[in-house]
Amino acid sequence: MDSLLFESDDLEVTEDFLCRAYADMRIGSATPQSSRARVRRDATPSISIDELDLDFEMSYSVSPLGKICLCVVHEGTVQDHVLRGVDDNFGPGDAVLFAPPDEPYEGRICGARYNITMVDPALLNLVAATEAGPPHSPVRLTGHRPRTQADADRLKSTIFYLRDHVLSDPGIESHPLILSTGSQLLAASILAAFPHTARTDATAQDRVDAHPATLRRAIAYIDDHADQPLTVADIADAVHVTIRTLQYAFRRHLDTTPLAYLRQARLAHAHRDLLSAGPDSNVSVAGVAARWGFLHPGRFAALYRAAYGVNPAQTLNGGHAPTDQRQGQGDI
Repeated sequence: MDSLLFESDDLEVTEDFLCRAYADMRIGSATPQSSRARVRRDATPSISIDELDLDFEMSYSVSPLGKICLCVVHEGTVQDHVLRGVDDNFGPGDAVLFAPPDEPYEGRICGARYNITMVDPALLNLVAATEAGPPHSPVRLTGHRPRTQADADRLKSTIFYLRDHVLSDPGIESHPLILSTGSQLLAASILAAFPHTARTDATAQDRVDAHPATLRRAIAYIDDHADQPLTVADIADAVHVTIRTLQYAFRRHLDTTPLAYLRQARLAHAHRDLLSAGPDSNVSVAGVAARWGFLHPGRFAALYRAAYGVNPAQTLNGGHAPTDQRQGQGDI
């Protein structure tokens, strides 16, 4: 995990920092004598979430970032934001694609407090694939605003959840399952919010390939590798089918998704760890939950009760229920 905090009222210093933190850019201000900037960043190798606070009007002209760049405006406005095919203004509550990986952009920040989330484009291919071209050709976003306000709100909730509960935790790097699940959650939220080039509905060939044997191989692979930071693409590659085929097989035969099944498999492993630990061990419910990719003990306890009928602490202290329900529910 990488974290940084930048503060300056010197426009040249701010420009130098922004060039190093994002990409080559030029910034300017009509009031350089009053140009306080504050940036807080928390990042993994594939995701960075920044909170920026500029108390002045700043023009910007930015080279391609090489990453998907999302913006959520808290206060103030972003005006005259221009890139190829886009000329728009953003205000409080807006969640937008600020820039695709390969496009320069320019505009003005007008006394704004806002969030910038940058994502490795390859993350989208962990949960979806394009309709044509090579199996791993990049999935691209084709619109800069979410389809609906509800889509925008869900995307914002995901970003803020990761910001407040995942990336801000200095010890999170010791829990790769949480990081992997969080990355896929964000990628899925982006694809759910914006129009894109991925094909998510099953083709005729996907329906043919999504037979019970495919599902059995996928389940076996998940059960054997649940302690590793698996992606949907990993599972599909392991059983030699497309991501669409894999998703259709789980939906068709189990009415769930590969990631939901993976969560339940990890929940089952956590259940076994709690059973074997016993009340006199140094094992904690929170430690077991984090080991298997569940960040919040409260959410873990709710999932556990739904699957086993008791609280995880009861299992740890010597009581347990025999129920083992693989249901398509869960959270990080």
